[in-house]
This record gives sequence, structure tokens and C-alpha cells, in this order.
Amino acid sequence: MPQLNPDPWFSIMLISWFTYSMIIQPKVMAFISTNPPSSKTPTVASTTPWNWPWT
Repeated sequence: MPQLNPDPWFSIMLISWFTYSMIIQPKVMAFISTNPPSSKTPTVASTTPWNWPWT
């Protein structure tokens, strides 16, 4: 069963993760967020319980 042979796929996975971790991820993390978090406190919506007629 060739699916169980990790020889070609393990090296491809390692090279892909190395590329992602060392090259792509720092470039993506260097972007400035276009929507910085605000210091406003979130408002909580007031909800009323539903009165079920059969309980």
C-alpha cells in the first residue's frame, strides 16, 4: 500500500512547515491591523425569558 509509505510525504510536510514558519508567518504578522481594538466597553443586550405555555 503506497499510502503508508511516508518517505516522499514526510519531507514535503517538513519543507512546507519550515517555509510557513520561517518565511511566510513573519511577513503576515508584520502587517498593521486595519481595525485596531477600541477601548469601548461592550454593551450587553437585555433579554427576557420566553414563557412556554406547556411548562
